[in-house]
Amino acid sequence: MSKIIESSDNLPHPPPLTPEQRKLITATVPILAEHGVTITTLFYKQMLDANPDLRNVFSHSKQQRGHQAEALARAVYAYAANIEGLTPILPVVERIAHKHTSVHIIPSQYAIVGKHLLEAITQIVGADVFKGDLYDAWATAYWNLAHIFIDRERELYEAAQWVGWREFVVAKKVKESEEITSFYLKPKDGKPLAPYRPGQYISIQTLVPELGIYQSRQYSLSDAPNPDYFRISVKREPGIRTVTFSGALDTTQAAHPGWISNLLHATVEEGGAIEVAFPFGEFFLDDSSAPVVLLSAGVGLTPLLAMLNTLVKAGGPAREVSWVQAVRNERVHAFKDHVAKIRAAHPDRVRSTIFYSHPREGAQLGRDYDVEGRLELDKVPREVLRLDAKDAQYYVCGPEAFMADMIAGLKARGVDGGRIHAEVFGAGATPA
Repeated sequence: MSKIIESSDNLPHPPPLTPEQRKLITATVPILAEHGVTITTLFYKQMLDANPDLRNVFSHSKQQRGHQAEALARAVYAYAANIEGLTPILPVVERIAHKHTSVHIIPSQYAIVGKHLLEAITQIVGADVFKGDLYDAWATAYWNLAHIFIDRERELYEAAQWVGWREFVVAKKVKESEEITSFYLKPKDGKPLAPYRPGQYISIQTLVPELGIYQSRQYSLSDAPNPDYFRISVKREPGIRTVTFSGALDTTQAAHPGWISNLLHATVEEGGAIEVAFPFGEFFLDDSSAPVVLLSAGVGLTPLLAMLNTLVKAGGPAREVSWVQAVRNERVHAFKDHVAKIRAAHPDRVRSTIFYSHPREGAQLGRDYDVEGRLELDKVPREVLRLDAKDAQYYVCGPEAFMADMIAGLKARGVDGGRIHAEVFGAGATPA
């Protein structure tokens, strides 16, 4: 279990941008709007060809589908567009810093990224244009931003119990529904786990020999912090092959975003070893005494379940809490009995409303679910939504369209945006 944090002393430390340099950066914004994805696509290809070990860091599926190039293009554009004042992009910077620490990004890798990014811009924009003062402005801007990340990531590493990967053992697998299985992960060395913030995630890393690389994925922790184990609850995506009938690994669909999750379902068994990073993430339960409303759809319930379990455990904060969940039907209703038991054990402070969009024959209204149809805030009782509690905190997690709908609906009902918290999978901005 390592706690070695790489130094950044040998990296470039340019001064802040001058007013003239900021004007040059601003002048390139239209170029980035038009050619950003072309630049970042070339950047990733050249960087990974020159540094194949970095393929162990970046998501194979996102690379294959071009999602990482698109996300980086958006980030570079946002940085340039806000170069006169970075406040609007700081939440995204914080989110990315947590993602970086979860996969053990180190300072020296920023030198590799900077080299290849500037080269890609030069190739696409043209060496006759991207030179001299303009090149120097972008080099300075890159390292200014890089050190914002490096400094924040150092803080996160220093606060973590370990840095990098630690070997765990799968102590137990529990099928929660037809789609979701929980994995209980215990440290192989038997040492107790430091607490994390309910809502945070871990990264797990596994070797995929057929691809010749390690791959990591982030999974929200789905239980209250405890010193003995981490629990993740992973959705199996239908129709994605990970193994052949003979039991060999099938990588033909490895570019699908759910392939690694399905690989866990198919190949990781109780007693098996798995590498785990310390928990990170900027989406977590606040420390106030205000009421809490947890709104989820699909596998988005997992970080909210960690919050719910924390709120009702013995000795935990005695806060009022509402559980509002969108589920397709009873066959995929994970943790149904668990939430029902919590509600029954704490009738004075726990309320819930369950939506089934497509209940199957045999599902009973009032027993299995409360409302048929998609989750609409108009159909959630006011006392469950706690709109009269002007300090209530709202936590939203699920598909992006669901989160955008919930956030817009809450704001339309007078909830201040500062009391609405959304988990974003990836480096994008919070849905508005």
